[in-house]
Amino acid sequence: MPMDWTPPPKGGGREPDLNQVLNEVKQRLPNFKQVKSLWLVAVAVLIIFVGSSAYYTVGPEETGVVIRFGRYVRDSGPGLHLKLPLGIEAMVPVKTGRVFKEEFGFRGVSPGVRSRFAEKGFDDESLMLTGDLNVIDVKWIVQYQIRDPKLWLFAVRDGVAAIRDLSEATMRQIVGNRYSDAVLTLQRVEVAALAQKELQKLLDEYKTGVRVVTVQLQDVNPPVPVQPAFNEVNEASQQKERMINEAQEAYNREIPKALGEAKRMVTEAEGYATEQVNRAQGEAKRFTEVLASYRQAKDVTQRRFYLDAMQGILSNAAKVYVVDENLKGVLPLLNLDRAARPQGQPAAPKEVKQ
Repeated sequence: MPMDWTPPPKGGGREPDLNQVLNEVKQRLPNFKQVKSLWLVAVAVLIIFVGSSAYYTVGPEETGVVIRFGRYVRDSGPGLHLKLPLGIEAMVPVKTGRVFKEEFGFRGVSPGVRSRFAEKGFDDESLMLTGDLNVIDVKWIVQYQIRDPKLWLFAVRDGVAAIRDLSEATMRQIVGNRYSDAVLTLQRVEVAALAQKELQKLLDEYKTGVRVVTVQLQDVNPPVPVQPAFNEVNEASQQKERMINEAQEAYNREIPKALGEAKRMVTEAEGYATEQVNRAQGEAKRFTEVLASYRQAKDVTQRRFYLDAMQGILSNAAKVYVVDENLKGVLPLLNLDRAARPQGQPAAPKEVKQ
């Protein structure tokens, strides 16, 4: 603090009093107690400033990355931690416990029970060329988690931009190697699984420190101008599949039935053939036995044959007439039992002997 005091002019006067000069100087200088108080306040402010810059807090979903003059030093988990003050060390929080989402071909406007999405203006992301030279509109999401905060901060300049670029390149490559019908209908789950695998491989090669949680195809459609034609083709394909399924059902119903019927007929024919063969063998054996008996007693065998034949004939005859071979004429008899028997009952056979 400058002193407002000038020495007395030289010559022509008496010498100044030393005590008086010292008293003037003391009056001009500030109070010692005031100076001491100012120093205490300054030291307290310095201590507070140093203390406030010597600790940091990490949130529950975060990992604290400590850097010293811009160089990576260590990681720290959730909680309160110490560091070198005065800007020597700094902490950068990285949300490693949170799952992030990137949307392609659309953007979520208002999430909730009924989420709203904006799809206009993102055709450059979703329109892709397939292997059969058709254009389809693919919308998908990528969910990822930061696995290595050191790589996330220092290995890539913009991690989010890298994820978006690699995701789009991977999806275009996979869709470009497949037919449009397969991507639209049957291979959606396969495309999503392969995209997740290939994207994780690229992110590991670029050392982004990111783990891909999932890749989901939200919507796969043909472009709006050609959707009616695609719908007609899909309807025709579905009708074709339905007719094939109906034909297959009829085939499965009729063929086993026909096979069973054929097997039954074959079994009956085999049974009939076995029966006929057995019967023929039995007849042949009986004929052989009869022949042997005939050779031993010809008269007896002939009479037996005659009696058996007559028994078979007479058993089927309604009337039997026994006529003497020497009789010259036959006297007809009145059928007296016709009136006695009921109407409609056939007459009993009668034997007439003369």
